[in-house]
Amino acid sequence: MNKAYLASPSVDRAIPPYCNGMRVGLLGGSFNPPHLAHRAISLFAIKRLKLDRVWWLVTPGNPLKDGSTLHDIAERAEAAQRLARDPRIDVCCLESVIGTRYTVDTVRYLRRRATGLRFVWIMGADNLAQFHRWQDWRRIASEVPIAVIDRPPQSFRALASPASQALARYRLPENQAGLLAGHRAPAWVFLTGLKLSLSSTGLRNLDGSWRTR
Repeated sequence: MNKAYLASPSVDRAIPPYCNGMRVGLLGGSFNPPHLAHRAISLFAIKRLKLDRVWWLVTPGNPLKDGSTLHDIAERAEAAQRLARDPRIDVCCLESVIGTRYTVDTVRYLRRRATGLRFVWIMGADNLAQFHRWQDWRRIASEVPIAVIDRPPQSFRALASPASQALARYRLPENQAGLLAGHRAPAWVFLTGLKLSLSSTGLRNLDGSWRTR
């Protein structure tokens, strides 16, 4: 396993290899633990959004969640790497290397650092439902196109959320999902058709240890 962009102190080595012009999906999360839904969402996004890669951004900690059961970031990254099992999925710990806590800072950093890439932020419908609580969420939407993956039964709550309503005029029809990476932000699409209910919370025991599936 290549750990160069999993837990390296070098910023240059913390970003997965890329070529200018690539269409890259960004899937951020604690991956505590990583699970098959992360992989399924990534492969689904690659197909529907016509992406070249998906980068799993393993966060040091989610500001909106309790971090008391959070495993070491290197452990989470290595578990994610084992699960990914696809050359189009890269795992990195960029946020711990550059010292960011918020998605808006990560997105702005990547857009400055890798100007030749076309990024898409990937999130589940459950995250869209609380997107308005994210730090500078409007700035995130103005920086990078967003793909929202339907996660029943969250659909109605997500599409009725403050962020969804505020960004309604920038929503693309689902049949234009393949154009999203090349679209100027703000732009977003709601993708249906993936039926998975796994979550990291559901795979943790009460003491914070990981269940095996």
